[in-house]
Amino acid sequence: MKNLLAFLTKYYHWLMLLLLEVASGVLLFQYNSYQGSVWFSSANVVVGKVYEWDASVRSFFSLTRSNEELTLRNFYLERQVSQLRRLYGDLTRDTTIMERQELEFLSRYQLIPAKVVSNTLNKNDNLITIDKGRADGVEKDMAVACGTGVVGVVYMTSDHYSVIIPVLNVTSSRISCAIRGRGYFGYLQWYGGDPSVAYVEDIPRHARFKRGDWVETSGYSAIFPPGILVGKIEKIYNSVDGLSYRLKVRLSTDFACLRDVAVISDKSIGERLRLMEQAKDSITMTPK
Repeated sequence: MKNLLAFLTKYYHWLMLLLLEVASGVLLFQYNSYQGSVWFSSANVVVGKVYEWDASVRSFFSLTRSNEELTLRNFYLERQVSQLRRLYGDLTRDTTIMERQELEFLSRYQLIPAKVVSNTLNKNDNLITIDKGRADGVEKDMAVACGTGVVGVVYMTSDHYSVIIPVLNVTSSRISCAIRGRGYFGYLQWYGGDPSVAYVEDIPRHARFKRGDWVETSGYSAIFPPGILVGKIEKIYNSVDGLSYRLKVRLSTDFACLRDVAVISDKSIGERLRLMEQAKDSITMTPK
């Protein structure tokens, strides 16, 4: 105790200087907008770099599993495309039509690969940060997917990072989905809790489907293209009002080990969003 008091007595002026410096720094950045914005931007860059380093280490140890998942997924997709092309050719006697239509459809989209640097699972409104931003072509409201299915929607971008609203977000995530091969659609909603399960709401009562059917994006939104895998139907419930079905879906995307994603850049999304905004404005301005 005597040594501590002697130390404080000897160096109290340095401790007082340090305390005053900290207090002045807090006052400077908290009550001055310009200095505060500079500090906030610098802190975001540092935090982003730390997240990026941490994600790189975790990504290194999960490469084997990720590569296996991607290999299996690519094999599945190639088999599916081959079977569809063969069946279409048998029906039309033209094996090139399917390929031409497929290439024409895919030419609208550009995939921007990115790595997840921050991801939460234990909140109601989870967010994901990726290491690509405006400088890489990422823009707000772009769709995000991975090798196994849907991930979410771009919410905010900086020059080199972007924040994603994933499926696992109670407040802000609603994705239009359809039952594969059935044509019936509803919207995907997560209600918290288990990060591997979500629900598809508003499936009509006259719909015909069964447990084990796959759910995919419908393509009816201006963000997601059709056919991106969402998950598999596990259970079927009646809605609260009894007018529709509610489907429990086992998500195909494992958000707990999400590392590599792709931002889907749709060349026509800007035009479609502008048209939707014009339609909303015209409805609002229409006299009643």
